[in-house]
Amino acid sequence: MIDLKKAYDELVEYIKPYCFPIAIKMLKEGEPLPERVKRPLKDFGKRFSTCQAYNLVRRYGWVLALSKEDMQCAIGVTILGFDKPLPYYLQGNLCEGMYTETTEAGARTEAVTDRFEPGMYQTILMAPLHRCEFMPDVICLYGNPAQIMRLVQGALWKRGGKIASGFSGRVDCSDIIVTPQKTQDYNVVLPCTGDRIFAQTQDHEMAFSFPAHLLEELLEGLRGTHKGGLRYPITSFLDYQANFPQKYMALFPMWEAEKEGTEE
Repeated sequence: MIDLKKAYDELVEYIKPYCFPIAIKMLKEGEPLPERVKRPLKDFGKRFSTCQAYNLVRRYGWVLALSKEDMQCAIGVTILGFDKPLPYYLQGNLCEGMYTETTEAGARTEAVTDRFEPGMYQTILMAPLHRCEFMPDVICLYGNPAQIMRLVQGALWKRGGKIASGFSGRVDCSDIIVTPQKTQDYNVVLPCTGDRIFAQTQDHEMAFSFPAHLLEELLEGLRGTHKGGLRYPITSFLDYQANFPQKYMALFPMWEAEKEGTEE
């Protein structure tokens, strides 16, 4: 198992994230939870959305676990496979009138949204990477576009090419959790409306999610691209001579004339 604390330290060095990277593991029925873990319904008397929970992890540093009884968002329940997708959902009714003009268009959106098979998992476990005591399935980092760019650059250091990602503007729990597990590859994520409303993700934020087995490849890529001259914060080119207003520039000949007058 890779040293997650050391990996976190390297991500801080190269990316300088302003919130904690999120380690995510999907648990099957009967799999144990860590001793120190918070459950929304038991510990807070509330049910959370998935995005609300992983934002608590990345901002507060909490370790959280959610099963169906802890979840307020029915779409999250469906996406994570904690219950079956009902016909009402599959027919596009949750999209129609908000994300799509018709239920038919909504059905097409739901059909291409990655989700786990019902019953495949029972609980989602999340922790900040530096506090993670389990081997995660997926790791997710939030950041500004420049930070996400650096992660993309690191991911492509050895393999080259491009990272393929898809965007619908909704259901980023699918993009963050399900898609990288299904593709076993990196995914650039555009946080969804629910993430921004219920979890207070900000306008400038994006996310980058990947299966945990790619962590060492990513870190090697960050080291390599850093050595190659790519940095965050982005280095600005400053080796130039600026043009200042003429009134500013008029002082130079005045100084020169005064100097010549003094020498005479």
